[in-house]
Amino acid sequence: MSTPPSRPSYAAVLRVPHARRTFTAALTARLSYGTVSPAVLLSVTHATGSYAVSGTVLSLFGATTVFLTPLRAALIDRHGPRRVLPPMSALYGALLSILAVLTWRPGAPAAAVGLTAALAGSCAPPLGPTMRALWSELVTDRDLLRRAYSLDGVAEELLYVSGPALIATLGGFAPPAAGILLSAALNAGGTCAFVTSPAMTRQRPGPASAGPAGEEPGRERVARLRGLWPPVVVVLGAGLALSAVELLVMAYATDRSYDPALVPWVLGALSAGSALGGLANGVVRWRASARTRLCRFAAGLGLVLAAAGLAPGLGTLAATLACAGAFIAPALTTAYLLADESAPESARTQAGAWVNMAVNAGSSGGAMAAGLVIGRLPLPLCFTLAGAAALVAAVAAGSRTAGTAGVGAAPVRRR
Repeated sequence: MSTPPSRPSYAAVLRVPHARRTFTAALTARLSYGTVSPAVLLSVTHATGSYAVSGTVLSLFGATTVFLTPLRAALIDRHGPRRVLPPMSALYGALLSILAVLTWRPGAPAAAVGLTAALAGSCAPPLGPTMRALWSELVTDRDLLRRAYSLDGVAEELLYVSGPALIATLGGFAPPAAGILLSAALNAGGTCAFVTSPAMTRQRPGPASAGPAGEEPGRERVARLRGLWPPVVVVLGAGLALSAVELLVMAYATDRSYDPALVPWVLGALSAGSALGGLANGVVRWRASARTRLCRFAAGLGLVLAAAGLAPGLGTLAATLACAGAFIAPALTTAYLLADESAPESARTQAGAWVNMAVNAGSSGGAMAAGLVIGRLPLPLCFTLAGAAALVAAVAAGSRTAGTAGVGAAPVRRR
């Protein structure tokens, strides 16, 4: 679809025909995922007066959003994004609107709120995996595609930072439930612009697998699973480690009598490091394979997080976490690239969705695990355990890669 320049840049990514319009529309729709969680938390707490209920509702919403992502992505691969995304977004927006009505005033029935949130999460359009699959159609050069994925990852990171700030601003003059309506509007409007992009009109549903007596689909499935093992395992471990760090930083500040208001700045250093690392990853011309880089990024993340527990002060901790963050976006970007390389054309959205599900599942599990060990074990050891999650994932992915080399584990190439 495009002929990239010999020395690709981030500007070259946005000069690809239709890329700027399509990416902007996708980011608008994906911003709703940065606003919806804080909006649901605030509105349900306001309506029920219970943090326990709001936490449960948010967990239900998150669980159905995360764990049903591969199923929704499979529908897109089978029928095409132009046929699947609009009704999915419309249903998602309608259910969010019902949730907003239920939580607009105090006294909302907890059961109805929880059921509506769970149903809304089950319909959330997998816009990130769809956009990443579309990048593979827009960009044919692998170096330029890596920059496109890096740009996508950094932009997504910024969405999750700006989303809560947008909800906080809206809360200054509107009820908390207005944030849920804003999330529904962003998703519906952005999705509509996304699927009507000229780039999207060229996409077609993935071809069905072919083969004698169903033999080839089985082989494709095995090859796909082998190819997905490294990225899924690595991002699962990274998610476990990073969600634990959020609680560990708060515990560190409390244990050493720092002002809790400084904690967001420390976590901001982690995000800043991730953004810079993601941009740098797209610029460097790597000689190592994607699988090797993936394991090295995860190992680097684990080692730096383990060392963070030895920081003598909050400033040093922030600097150390900024260094750890430099591995996050490169690891995630490489994981998505590797999943894209490993998947046949008929399952490229599903492949990205599995990686997306793994990182979110790891984030949920890491927070729970950290809550159980903080206060029972010394904080330096807790940081070490968080880093160990990423290290173990790197070793597991590297061992599986080595073990399957030369026995049909090569990625299925689309070009």
